[in-house]
Amino acid sequence: MLDPETGAPDRFVDEAWPRRAFLLDTALAHWHDRTHQWGSGHVVSDRGSARWHTPDALRIEAGAVEAEYDLVPGLRLHVRRTVAGDRLVERYAFRNTGTTPLTITGLGVQTPFADLYEGAQRALDRAVHAHVFTGGSWAWALAQPMSGQGRSLGLIVREGALHAYAVETRNKDTLSNVRGHLVLLATDRARNPKAFGGQPPVVVAPGQEWVLQWELGWYDSTDAFLAATRAPARLPVYAAETGHDLVVEGGQEVNCPDRAVRVVRESPTRHRLTAEVHGTYPVHIGGGARSEVLFHLPVDEMVRRRARVIMKDHVARERPGLLGHAFVPVDTRTGLTQPANGWADWSDGSERVAMPLLLQLGTHIGWLDRTTTGPLLDGWARFARAHLLDETAAPRRGSQLGHLGPRLYDSPWLAQFFHDRYGLAGDDADLDLSARILERNFELGGREHLSIGLSQTASAVADALGPPGQDRRADALRSNILDSARYFVKAGPRLPPHEVAYEQSMVAPLLDLLTDAHRLTGDPVFLTAVKERLPWLLAFSGPQPHVRLHGIPIRHWDGYWFGADRLWGDVFPHHWSTLTACTLLRLPEELRTDHTDGIAAHILRAGMANYREDGSATCAFVMPSAVDGRAAHTADPLANDQDWHLVLWLRNWEAAARLTGD
Repeated sequence: MLDPETGAPDRFVDEAWPRRAFLLDTALAHWHDRTHQWGSGHVVSDRGSARWHTPDALRIEAGAVEAEYDLVPGLRLHVRRTVAGDRLVERYAFRNTGTTPLTITGLGVQTPFADLYEGAQRALDRAVHAHVFTGGSWAWALAQPMSGQGRSLGLIVREGALHAYAVETRNKDTLSNVRGHLVLLATDRARNPKAFGGQPPVVVAPGQEWVLQWELGWYDSTDAFLAATRAPARLPVYAAETGHDLVVEGGQEVNCPDRAVRVVRESPTRHRLTAEVHGTYPVHIGGGARSEVLFHLPVDEMVRRRARVIMKDHVARERPGLLGHAFVPVDTRTGLTQPANGWADWSDGSERVAMPLLLQLGTHIGWLDRTTTGPLLDGWARFARAHLLDETAAPRRGSQLGHLGPRLYDSPWLAQFFHDRYGLAGDDADLDLSARILERNFELGGREHLSIGLSQTASAVADALGPPGQDRRADALRSNILDSARYFVKAGPRLPPHEVAYEQSMVAPLLDLLTDAHRLTGDPVFLTAVKERLPWLLAFSGPQPHVRLHGIPIRHWDGYWFGADRLWGDVFPHHWSTLTACTLLRLPEELRTDHTDGIAAHILRAGMANYREDGSATCAFVMPSAVDGRAAHTADPLANDQDWHLVLWLRNWEAAARLTGD
């Protein structure tokens, strides 16, 4: 459907599912406005800057729409939309009508995909995930139904290039249940010249034009869409250990602008890449395509380095008494610990529990020295008992915030710590406390809450307490798992809202819960429920050929809540991305495939991008080139909650090792 005033698409309608929205409108989102209409955009040049929306001239004819815009002196935009078979072709031609070369350093086109989270049922029924890849001349976007069912809308660049994307309308007013307006960028050099491996200017000679042309169409499957993109290369994997090889297959030349990467052409269609230094690296393919790969330290070595940094920098030693045993965020720019400042996500509880969990798991595996970690963990255990749990074993967000009320998410994490501590030291008091934390969680409503790790932890604690039928507390925990699973089977897509109305870190615990219920009972009802909901989880993960994006679930707010820069916008990869990997590893065998195993293996490795070679880390790499005009594509300086990635990997170490070969 076209807007008669602008000639731009207002809606893309899949006739097989007409109620699904592929584009935002004011009925879906009150914050959507006409300035973000599809096909609007902006230009920044050495002759001035401008936005375009309403054409200076518009012609709508059968099968074609043409719009003309005078942007700045000597720069004219001609937009042509035509239907070619079952495809809509959009051509944006920027003509230099002046007598001197024109340099463009900012050029973006609005593509307001309906990627928003109004609640589980509405999201699954009506919304889409927008998977974006801006790999230069190898660029595309795929708007995939959040349910994983039905046709997707695909956009493929056929002429010109996209080197970045930006997010707009992401701020404290729109908060966490929207992704914002997506802007596809030919270049964002004016705002962020180094983003995505570098933002080249667009230079247009006098009397010439630069063209960005893409086509849009419906695709029955992701594989069909990827085939249509005509990829110039194939990367079987996007991450490998330092000193090991990555392969790029295809007939075009491959190079890396970073000298740390060695590129060897083994045959006319195969290049081998190797690096000895931990980090992400750009890869250039042919004359204009690009991607990014990761070479990372071995997991055991990264755990050791990360543990050294945690023990050295993250302990609040300046505090009195037990408070001095807390683990807290650190500003990596200065090395200073970060006070909570009244901000719950900077507290010394909640997600920071990952730090002692990592030290404890690393010690249990044998990678860390117990004589070094033991005193710190002993102190933290006393701190947690006194300050992170109330007298009923309900969790507190932290020691410095007052009691904000129990947060159900925190219960399984604290229970995990004391369960693992029991496994190390054999103290029945630790197992008893772990069980009491979980029992209190269920009393507070845990059966109707998709707490991360709850069903796995409750199962592990029940097994430690006793075999089925031989321990009352163990059987009660198992009964709570089954009651919760039955509740969510009955709920179907009507998931209750959590801290975000709908997100990947609700769906992964949901599948874990149903998987654990199936293992406890063998009831095929639970197996069917897992199978029906698995597409919901997989839909969060896009197929982009880029280490930070391939298979990484969309998450788009944590730079604000957990970071120092308070940037909204997509975080890729996110530590909770690892939930998808672990959920896929734990699936019933009859539901696991090479595809799900491949996604799991990649997510585990990709999460290593959030650690630096020295063991320091970032809580959030904010992916877009800009967010509401602020330069992004940057690692937030705060090390905060990122250690869940390694915790989850270690907790599923044996299953993961069979895939990654570690």
